[in-house]
Amino acid sequence: MEETITDAYMPAEMAKRAEASAIRKANRDLISAFFLAVQAGSFVAFGAALYTHVIHDSSMGVGFTKLIGGLTFSLGLILVIIAGADLFTGDTLMVMGCFSRKFKIRQMLQSWLRVFLGNFAGSMCIVMLVYFSGHWTNNGGAVGVTALKIANAKVNLTFMQALSSGMLCNILVCLAIWLCYSARSVTDKILAIIFPITAFVAMGFEHSIANMYFIPAGLLLKTNPEIVSQLNGADLSNLTVPGFIVKNLIPVTIGNMVGGAIFVGTIYWILYLRKQTTEKANH
Repeated sequence: MEETITDAYMPAEMAKRAEASAIRKANRDLISAFFLAVQAGSFVAFGAALYTHVIHDSSMGVGFTKLIGGLTFSLGLILVIIAGADLFTGDTLMVMGCFSRKFKIRQMLQSWLRVFLGNFAGSMCIVMLVYFSGHWTNNGGAVGVTALKIANAKVNLTFMQALSSGMLCNILVCLAIWLCYSARSVTDKILAIIFPITAFVAMGFEHSIANMYFIPAGLLLKTNPEIVSQLNGADLSNLTVPGFIVKNLIPVTIGNMVGGAIFVGTIYWILYLRKQTTEKANH
C-alpha cells in the first residue's frame, strides 16, 4: 500500500510547478485561453460584488470592515485557482518559464494580452448582470452608493499612488498563487489564498482586474440620479471612461505587472531556477 504524502511541496519544487504552469499557459490555443480568462474576470467580479455588499452597511471600524471585506473578496481568487481559470495578474508569474527559455517573450506577451482582454470581458458580463438584477438598489440604494464611492475613489488616485498600489497588490496576489504551488489539497490552496488576498484588500491596494468591475459599476451608477443624490454633491468629474483608463487602469496594470513579474516571479526564478537554466545552456 502506497504511503499518502501530505507534506507541502518545498520552494524548489514549487518553482518547477510554477514553470510548468507557465509553459501550459504559453501554449494554450486561442479559444481555450480566452474563455479561461473570461471565467477569471467573472470570478474576480463576483468577489468584488460580494465585497461591496458586505461592507456597505458595516458599523464596525474602518480597519475591521476592510478586513472582513478582504476575507469575502478572497472568493474571487479561490474560484480562479480551484475551478480553473486564467487571471492576468497571476499570469505575470509566466516570466519564470520565459527566463528558463521554455517559450519566447512574444508568446508570453500574446498570452498576457489575450488574458487581459478576456478578464475584461468576464468582468463586464458580471457588471451588466448585477446592473439588471437590481442588486445595487438593495437597502434603499445603499449598496449602490457604496459601489459609486469605491469607483470614484479609484479614479482620483495620482499616477504614483495607482502605480505603487498596483505593485503592492500584485506582490501579494502572486505570493498567494506562489503559495498554492506548495499545496496538495483544495483546503491547502484555500488557506494559502485567504491571508495574502485579505491583506491587499484590507490595505486598499489596487488590482487591475477587480477594477474592471468596480469602476464600470460606478460609471453605470453615475447615471442613476437617486444613487448620485445620496452622495451629497460629491465631485464625480473624474469618473468617466477616459478617467477609468488613464487615471486608474493604465498605471495600476503597469504596477501589477512590475509587482508580480519582478518582485515575485523574477526573484523566485533567480533563487530556484536560474542555476539549472545556466547549467543547461553551458552544456
